[in-house]
Amino acid sequence: MAENSMLIYAVAGLAFLAIAGVGMALTSGQGDAAKKRAKSIGSGTNTSRQRGGRTVDEGAKRRKKNDEMLDSLRKQEKERRKKLPPLTMETRLQHAGLDFQPTAFWIGSLVIGLLLGGLVYQSGFEGLTIKGIVLKNRYVLSGGIAFFGAFGLPRLVLKFLTKKRQTKLVNQFADGLDVIVRGVKSGLPLNECLRVIAKESPDPLRVEFGILADNMAVGAGLERSLSAFYKRLPLQEMNFFCIVLLIQSKAGGNLSEALGNLSSVIRQRKMMREKVKAMSSEAKASAGIIGVLPFAVAVMVYMTTPDYIMQLFITETGHVVLFMAGGMMTVGILVMKKMINFDM
Repeated sequence: MAENSMLIYAVAGLAFLAIAGVGMALTSGQGDAAKKRAKSIGSGTNTSRQRGGRTVDEGAKRRKKNDEMLDSLRKQEKERRKKLPPLTMETRLQHAGLDFQPTAFWIGSLVIGLLLGGLVYQSGFEGLTIKGIVLKNRYVLSGGIAFFGAFGLPRLVLKFLTKKRQTKLVNQFADGLDVIVRGVKSGLPLNECLRVIAKESPDPLRVEFGILADNMAVGAGLERSLSAFYKRLPLQEMNFFCIVLLIQSKAGGNLSEALGNLSSVIRQRKMMREKVKAMSSEAKASAGIIGVLPFAVAVMVYMTTPDYIMQLFITETGHVVLFMAGGMMTVGILVMKKMINFDM
């Protein structure tokens, strides 16, 4: 019985050792695989870190290169603007997108000036008295208003239309560059890409690229066509575009890559401009409220107690107060405008 029990114990021990050995063999393989997997993951992480660092370094170098390129382009644009002749009225009308002759503009300006001067003369306004200086000559007052209406107001309107059109052009320009990039990659020549923009893009980008394509088609040459293009649109983005095309035509290179980089730079400038606009919107709103508030208060006081507010207009002291208030408001508005405007 003792030998049988010993034999049973021995068989049980051997069976336990066999099962343990098989388990160790199986688990040791999985452990090695897990170690290898962990090692590979670690090495892959290090590699990705190295690649990420390399990517960051390349991105920093690319941004630095773009900044240097933009600085050089800005300097070239300043030099080019210094060499440009003074703007004529015909050029100003082209910038604003107005399709009529300067003669018609001057005639319209004179008509507006005469109308405003006539309205002031017929209103019976007797003038102002400020510090003993009497301005009660209706002819002088109506002549001053007529001069402003003929030479000041039309130019302000022209400047507003020019700025509005140029802003719209800049917003559309990156999409036009993308059309050129895709066309060049597909094998189309530059002039055909410009034709596509002239057909498919909205105004005013369609009109300007149509004129550029027509100039190149009639044999004006790339340099002369781009010079006329920049003369019609004296913007930084257009200057970048002209310089890229001129450099590529003389030195060669990948035009699609260069224009693609320019498109990304223009989009980044637009995003930065919108960010600055959003950040300065509160200051602009405050400036608008501060500028409008005195006039609103004056109107409300006039509606409640007109005799009280009219002392500013019928007495010499009131004229002095109005003159000083107007000067201080003008200075304050100019200072606030200088603070919230950023050169982009």
